[in-house]
Amino acid sequence: MNARMLRLHAKAVAALAVGCLVATFSPGSAVAAPDDRATVDRATAPAPEHPVSERPAAPAPDNSVAGAGNPFVDGWYADPDVALYDDTYWVYPTTSKTYAEQTYLDAFSSTDMVNWTKHEKVLTTADISWAEYAVWAPAPVERDGKYYLFFAANDIQDNDSLGGIGVAVADKPEGPYSDALGHPLIEQFHNGAQPIDQDVFIDDDGQAYMYYGGWGHANVVKLNDDLTSLGTFADGSTYKEITPADYVEGSQMFKRDGTYYLMWSEGGWTGPNYSVSYAMSDSPTGPFVKIEKVLAQDPAVAKGSGHNSVVNVPGTDIWYIVYHRRPLSETAGNNRQLAYDRMYFNADGTIRPVTMQVEDNFADGNALGWKTYGGSWSADGGRYRADVSLGGKALLDTNFADFTYDADVKVTSGRRGDAGLIFRATRPSVGVDSYSGYYAGVSATGEVVLGRVNDSWTELGSAELSRPAGPSHHVRISAVGSAIKVYVDDMATPKISVTDATYGSGANGVRVFDTAATFDNVAVHKAG
Repeated sequence: MNARMLRLHAKAVAALAVGCLVATFSPGSAVAAPDDRATVDRATAPAPEHPVSERPAAPAPDNSVAGAGNPFVDGWYADPDVALYDDTYWVYPTTSKTYAEQTYLDAFSSTDMVNWTKHEKVLTTADISWAEYAVWAPAPVERDGKYYLFFAANDIQDNDSLGGIGVAVADKPEGPYSDALGHPLIEQFHNGAQPIDQDVFIDDDGQAYMYYGGWGHANVVKLNDDLTSLGTFADGSTYKEITPADYVEGSQMFKRDGTYYLMWSEGGWTGPNYSVSYAMSDSPTGPFVKIEKVLAQDPAVAKGSGHNSVVNVPGTDIWYIVYHRRPLSETAGNNRQLAYDRMYFNADGTIRPVTMQVEDNFADGNALGWKTYGGSWSADGGRYRADVSLGGKALLDTNFADFTYDADVKVTSGRRGDAGLIFRATRPSVGVDSYSGYYAGVSATGEVVLGRVNDSWTELGSAELSRPAGPSHHVRISAVGSAIKVYVDDMATPKISVTDATYGSGANGVRVFDTAATFDNVAVHKAG
């Protein structure tokens, strides 16, 4: 038993000896974590409805649904595209494996963008006679009761190779999809564009366009009404180059308030600097002049953020960017996950830089993105639950330096021990104090404690709480430079305020010590 455990044990025994009783309180309303995604978009004028597909619109989900946490589905995936069919959102990604293993496509569906259902192998190379591997970047669209899935296959390197962009068709969004043509729709390089990374956009007048291209070149083509053949432009051409500055791959088109937005990815897909930029035009064929980068790596959250799609909640001006990113601790190129965040517009229609939020309200019933070290953990009922253990912890793959860290913490068993938040943590492993960093916890006996940890515990401060056991406590950590403040329930006055510069950055997480607990409404935001 370490010194901290002995101290807590002694306090509990003393309390029992004098017959002290722990008061029971009704849970109060937790103080909301800062979340500008829970506000109405601040663009000055509402946008007209622009459905993602030609089907009836789905009901609008809560505009803070990304608070359920990223990644939003399990597994390694990339290049997501989104469609809205009837009342359901569908995400179709690339399977992020080696080229030889990329022989199928999965899909995910949700009516609320919180709870997702996986549909395995909606398309496989067994259904496409000419496709062998490298099945990439599915682009979904519906017309006349048929569901189309455009895809790239075989990663062709020249015009003598078999492959390119194909199109598959099904009677249902979940497939199974079969080859609509028996050969690629586009199987040659045109204007220097490798035939990959396609996106299909249907304009308000029903005209369908496909934007595509790798190797630093982007083309747009018209699709005929059958969606399986190419049309021509007014000048008689079929392939129109629209390459903006710094374009690499990953075209994405959407329309808002009569303006056409072309988005694309820059940088190398295996590198940390993979990112998304955009252009605006009054025409679906451009010209497209780069405005700025809108999504990029955040060294505190994730790297390699790119190859996106966009979805609008029908009847609102709520927009999400759906993309892939690589966790900070992962180095393998294919270790990519799916994420989405709110996308906001300025009054002039330009897009604000996207913030990759770190939030989890566990409404999706999972703890994706968390890694546990000891103890027993589960997510259910909208909470993250930890059974009794001596130092069991769960960490996010983050690396924040200056931040505000909020969570609701409820001790659920016993009169001993505490539960709370880990921050600026490194070197985590299983064990009571097996990490370096800081910890702030609330106890069942009505105390908050802050300490520094480096395989042993050094207390930095403690304070009594006005509400001891029973209710959920809202805990906030403010860490800016060496200044560390701990708030509990009252967000105006810190319970503990210290100066300690031992650890400057690291991961955020939760922990229990000789008690069980639940955690909810986790949110980490950069200071300032």
